[in-house]
This record gives sequence, structure tokens and C-alpha cells, in this order.
Amino acid sequence: MSSEFGFFAASADELQVLDRELDAFNDNATGLSDRQSIAISLRDHAGRMVGGLKGITALGWLYVSILWLDEDYRGRGLGSDLLRQAERQAVARGCRRACLSSFSFQAPDFYLRQGYEIFGQLEDYPDGETLFFLRKVLS
Repeated sequence: MSSEFGFFAASADELQVLDRELDAFNDNATGLSDRQSIAISLRDHAGRMVGGLKGITALGWLYVSILWLDEDYRGRGLGSDLLRQAERQAVARGCRRACLSSFSFQAPDFYLRQGYEIFGQLEDYPDGETLFFLRKVLS
């Protein structure tokens, strides 16, 4: 490495620059600039957040980065409802497919029940576990 450069922890502003520059590169390469965030919160009767979903739509795809549901609220269909809500928004934005990832200790079986299929996996991430990559064709 040349002595004129140094490596540092990126600041919040620098992270925004990284996002903006990669987005600009991707937009130029694809001719598309349709990236939009999806953020859905689920609240109980007292207004406390008990679940939520975060992701983006871009390039005709929904990418779910986080789906979380408080343990006390699982098994009631609320996770399915969150995912369907995001999928509906994605379809309204012109998306035809969705993708996400799930560790073996998280919820791959849940996603399989929602119509997702495994298209790849990374073994021993972390040791003894698997990271699954899943996709779904949206209707």
C-alpha cells in the first residue's frame, strides 16, 4: 500500500457516500433507478413495536434484509402478514421476484412455508450453522 493512503473506520457520512456511489454505478450499468425502501412496523394495542420488516425494492426485486417478530407474538400469523404486506407493496412497485437470507437457527422453514425456495447456502456460517439464500416469484 502506498503511504499516501490510510484505512479508517467509516463514518456515518462516509457510509452514505458508499451507498450513493454504488447506487449511481448500478443505475448507470442497468439504466434503472427504481430503488425504494420498505419499512413496516407492527405495534401492539399499547403502541409498542412487536415486529417489523425492512428491505428495498429495486431492479424488479424485493430484497428483505430484516424480518423480526417478538417471541411472544410468534405463531399467530403476524410474520406471514408482515411478509405479505411487503410483497404486496413490492408488486405495486413493479417487482416480480423477492429474495432474502436466513440462518439455520433463524427461520428458513418459515420462509419455505411462505413459498420461498432455497437457491444457495453457505455452510459453517457460523461454525455448525448454515446461511440460506431464498427467493420467490411474486404474483
